[in-house]
Amino acid sequence: MLDSISMEILKILQEKARIPNIEVSRQVGLAPSAVLERIRKMEKQGIIDGYEVRLNPQRFRFAQVAFVHVRTTAAAREAVGHALSLMGEVQEIHFVAGDDCYLIKVRTADTLSLHSFLGERLATIPGVLSTSTETVLATIKETSRIPLPEHFKD
Repeated sequence: MLDSISMEILKILQEKARIPNIEVSRQVGLAPSAVLERIRKMEKQGIIDGYEVRLNPQRFRFAQVAFVHVRTTAAAREAVGHALSLMGEVQEIHFVAGDDCYLIKVRTADTLSLHSFLGERLATIPGVLSTSTETVLATIKETSRIPLPEHFKD
């Protein structure tokens, strides 16, 4: 069970994962060794799933974002999901209700490379029946942070 101090540590780490342990300990009022012990325990329990560097997509010519619905045959659903997971341009894969399809987030350099990805790579996966693409014009917010409660009762 998480107490209010562990929740505060998680909030701090979500804001800045590379923050020095000594600074986290100062903010939560615990010794650095106690903070480190809590972090390691949360990692071992699977509460903290990992740490990731966020790169600026524009600096690497991956500014184009699109969301694509990928309809598959029932028999090929798992194979299609696996094939999608191996494609570097695919950042997220979600199996969604409704049309029984995947919703994927794709990042490419531009619309020309998106067109190439859709036609030459995605459409050629065995079991893909159809795709429907929504191109992102502007991103207002993009995060992987999970909203944690402001006030946590022990």
